Amino acid sequence: MSKNTWVIVILLLIIVIGGGYWYSSSQYNKGYETAKADIKAQNDDRALAAGEAAAKEANPFAVENPLEGLETNPFESAKNTLNPFAE
Repeated sequence: MSKNTWVIVILLLIIVIGGGYWYSSSQYNKGYETAKADIKAQNDDRALAAGEAAAKEANPFAVENPLEGLETNPFESAKNTLNPFAE
């Protein structure tokens, strides 16, 4: 082979290696940024959930309604069962 052929082969090899390096680094950077955004979103969700849990746990004024689910007259169903004809 002549000297010019070797120069062209070496230049093409350098261009191919450089192009491959550039492409792989751009793909790596894209994946890195995506992973960084995912981790930030997960951390924000966890911080929000932890804040809500701490607020619920530390609220001394949160009181459950003791009358929740209570009927106005609990004996009404017994009265209807014992005497179905009375109104």
